[in-house]
Amino acid sequence: MIRSSALLRLAAVGASALALSACVSLLPKTKPAHLYRFGQPVAASTVDVAVGDVGVLRTNAAFQRESAGDRLLTITNGKAAYVAETRWVAPAAVLWDQAVVAAFDADPGPVRLVARGEPAPTPYILRLDVRNFETHYDRGAKGAPLIVVRVRAAMTSTTDRGVVGEKMFEARVRAGDNRVSAIVPAYDRAVGDVLSEVVAWTNANAKPKT
Repeated sequence: MIRSSALLRLAAVGASALALSACVSLLPKTKPAHLYRFGQPVAASTVDVAVGDVGVLRTNAAFQRESAGDRLLTITNGKAAYVAETRWVAPAAVLWDQAVVAAFDADPGPVRLVARGEPAPTPYILRLDVRNFETHYDRGAKGAPLIVVRVRAAMTSTTDRGVVGEKMFEARVRAGDNRVSAIVPAYDRAVGDVLSEVVAWTNANAKPKT
């Protein structure tokens, strides 16, 4: 009797496990997301501020919360949503930071960005707050969307903490059509346009300290 009872319990457990595995196999499978990026990646390195260069400290800044992650934010008639099965290869805030560094590194102007903790003189502090980083469907859900990148730049002096300059930068780039393969290049161009203006503005305002 004892052996028969034990066998029955084992049979019941086996049947339950089989039923559970059957249920798991019936769950819908998630489609893999397509990964994209904007800007150009840069390798982390110590900044060498040479004679004649102006060191500018990059400080932590804000990035639009809804779009700071790896999903592409869309706005249609005031309603927010994310592009399905599409992701940035890293959080947008991380890719943005890389793009900022790459833009200043590629520019021949006097400003050299310095990260916190790097051993270089930094008479100025630059803060870039990304206020908008989104896809606007202003021509309907099927029309080619408008990419909007809006950034507030503020530069202060490390000597007296006084405001050296403050300005809002914005780029609006129309995608070629309503496809991700056309939307991503529009983001890339919008980011490039904004950063080109930011770099020029920073170079104009960051004067060497005498």
